[in-house]
Amino acid sequence: MIKPDIEKAINQQIRQELGAAYSYLGMSAYFEHENLAGFASWCLLQHQEELEHAMRLFRYLLDRGGRVTLSSIDAPRADYDSPVEVFKTALQQEEANTRSIDELYQLASTLNDHATISHLQWFVDEQVEEEKSVGEALALVEKASSEVNAMLYLNDKLGARPSTE
Repeated sequence: MIKPDIEKAINQQIRQELGAAYSYLGMSAYFEHENLAGFASWCLLQHQEELEHAMRLFRYLLDRGGRVTLSSIDAPRADYDSPVEVFKTALQQEEANTRSIDELYQLASTLNDHATISHLQWFVDEQVEEEKSVGEALALVEKASSEVNAMLYLNDKLGARPSTE
């Protein structure tokens, strides 16, 4: 049986992951509106990844005998001034998610919940990859932001990202 503090924290992390998924969906809508289908596709893949992360936690909590308590998430932002602003927002979101995972990991460590620590290690490693991926995309978009041709090239390049399914 999972400890109540861990159950509450995992439910909060599920909400965090679903909120991030919803945010990426809003970003995708912005890019579609701007006729940047490649960037929109990239954001949809991020959306799907965040949903998968939420479901990993969802299943884990149930497997440990916990109760999933879903709460509302805020409507995502879908209006931005530029692609650079979108990717800056995405990086801030990933950094916040990393902090949240780290806090959950610390709580599990404090409570000597070794099963949860083991489960969360995947998330710790995944967040390194997520921050790197979004950070690299941001750096490229910032460099290309003043050149339309470069931005269109990046739109195609990021849109060609394969699905992780």
